[in-house]
Amino acid sequence: SPVLIVQVKMHDKMGVQVIPLRLLTPYESKLFTLDLLRSMNPNDQQNKKNRGKLVVELTFDPFREENSTSPLISDGEGNISLKRDVPDGGGVLLVSVENAEDVEGKRHTNPYAVVLFRGEKRETKVIRKARDPRWNEEFQFVVDEAPMDEKIHIEIRSRRRRLLPFRTQESLGHVNINLVDVVNNGRINEKYHLINSRNGKLQLEIKWNTV
Repeated sequence: SPVLIVQVKMHDKMGVQVIPLRLLTPYESKLFTLDLLRSMNPNDQQNKKNRGKLVVELTFDPFREENSTSPLISDGEGNISLKRDVPDGGGVLLVSVENAEDVEGKRHTNPYAVVLFRGEKRETKVIRKARDPRWNEEFQFVVDEAPMDEKIHIEIRSRRRRLLPFRTQESLGHVNINLVDVVNNGRINEKYHLINSRNGKLQLEIKWNTV
C-alpha cells in the first residue's frame, strides 16, 4: 500500500521513517511519534542505534478527481509538487526578504536586495559594509490570478554611497524561485544558495493569500 517517507536532514541525513497512508482518515489530523532509523533496510544493524524521535501531524486531504486527472504537477525543472484546488481569482503575493549570509563584492559590499516579479521592481534599503545583512522587509504584489507557472527573481546587489559614473553597482548573486509550491502550500520559508556567489545565502519567506 502507499506510504509516506519522512526524512530528517541537515547537511547529512539524520534519520528516516515510513508512515503507511492507510493509517490516515480523510480530512482528519493524526499525530505520529516516529523512531528515526538509519535506513529502511530491515537487516541494517545501525537501525538499533538510537537516532532520536520525530513528532509529526498529518492530514489526509483527498484530491477531487473531477478537477484533475493527476494529483502531481511539475515545474519543468524536475521538481514535483502536490496539486491542490486553486481558486480562479487573484490574490496577494507577500515577499519577505529577511537576511543574507556571506555575500561579498569585488569592489565594495554595501548590499541591498532587488525583487522582480511580473515586470515590477522593488528594492530594500542599502546596508553599508555588511557581509551578513538583515533587511526584514516585506513587499506586496497584487495579481489577478494565481502565479502557478511563474517565477520570482531576487538579486543581491552592492551600491556605492556616491553616484559615480563608473562601476557604482555590482551583483552579489541571485535566485530564481518557482512559485508553484507557494501557491500550493500558501507559504514557504527557505534559505537559498545564491547563484554566482561563492558562499552567499539568502533567507526568504513568501506567502500567497487569495482575495
